[in-house]
Amino acid sequence: MNQLIGEFDCKLDAKGRLMLPVLLKKQLLDVERDGLVVNRGFEKNLVIYPKKVWDETVAELSKLNMFERKNREFVRAFQRGAMPLSLDAAGRVLLPKTLVEYAGMESDIVLACQLDKIEVWDKKAYDNLFDDVPENFAALAEEVMGGKHKGGADGE
Repeated sequence: MNQLIGEFDCKLDAKGRLMLPVLLKKQLLDVERDGLVVNRGFEKNLVIYPKKVWDETVAELSKLNMFERKNREFVRAFQRGAMPLSLDAAGRVLLPKTLVEYAGMESDIVLACQLDKIEVWDKKAYDNLFDDVPENFAALAEEVMGGKHKGGADGE
């Protein structure tokens, strides 16, 4: 799967339909054939997965020991509200009303590509995320990524 890139300001129409931006649609090579899946994000947002990425994620979830309560609770919460999406003839997807309400979305939204997924945010909520950006982003980068080795398999 190609890594998705970009941040797109969009609008939901009165029926909850979203027109996928052309530059994003070009990155989703098999979307018309395979479709997409949308579910709740970890914050008050939605996440759109290309179907192949969703299937890989669910395959990982299926490896969890379902006899453990925390695993069942996580799977249940993760899949809550998940719905398949498909493009209509005009290149739009219909976001389920319950998910739009969960994320507090109004008309103005942001599609923010995150590796192989697309986060969908209410525009105001997305902008507010960056009001709390750590004061020292470089220190956060060092903490999160500093231990990663650059180079080949031997860490050089």
